[in-house]
Amino acid sequence: MKKLILPAALAVALGACTLPGAGDPPQLYTLTPKSTFEAALPTVEWQLVVERPIASAGLNTQRIAVQRTPVTLDYFARANWTDQAPALVQTLLIESFENTKKIRAVSRESTQLRADYILQADLREFQAEYDSPGKPPQVRVRINSKLIRMPDRLIVDSSTVERAVRSERHDIESVVLAFDEALGKVMKQTVEWALAAPRTTTRPGRN
Repeated sequence: MKKLILPAALAVALGACTLPGAGDPPQLYTLTPKSTFEAALPTVEWQLVVERPIASAGLNTQRIAVQRTPVTLDYFARANWTDQAPALVQTLLIESFENTKKIRAVSRESTQLRADYILQADLREFQAEYDSPGKPPQVRVRINSKLIRMPDRLIVDSSTVERAVRSERHDIESVVLAFDEALGKVMKQTVEWALAAPRTTTRPGRN
């Protein structure tokens, strides 16, 4: 089933804080968590904290990034994510882990959850790329992840997942759909890797 992209319809609220002559506020876009996983995914008894991904300054923004050449970075006009890209990806990863129903608990670092493992991620690619003249852009997403065992903070495994999806058309809605598909594939593989990486279904130190 094709996933839906839901523009955040905040025109009324945002209109109140728009200065006269400033023009219309940017359209906001969000992405969807992953909800389908391999049937053989193991059930684990440990708790996980997903940290906010690290990203370069060019990607650490609400603006939707686009590369028109290999050495430039720009942004789509009047189109933003609903949150800064790393925070958006963090939220979607947490929801994706929850959707597996295979993990005891998962949360972000701002809560009081006593984590058995921490997922540290590096958002290395999160942009549309105009790589072929005349063709719609290709969206590229790449996340490097490390699974860290607590409390000794030992890296038990690492993974890099990259996916590229060609937008069907040039319009921003089609580009956002390509972002959703590419990120969904990256999150699916990352979640499945993380749940299998410790090679155990028990909490650390309780085997």
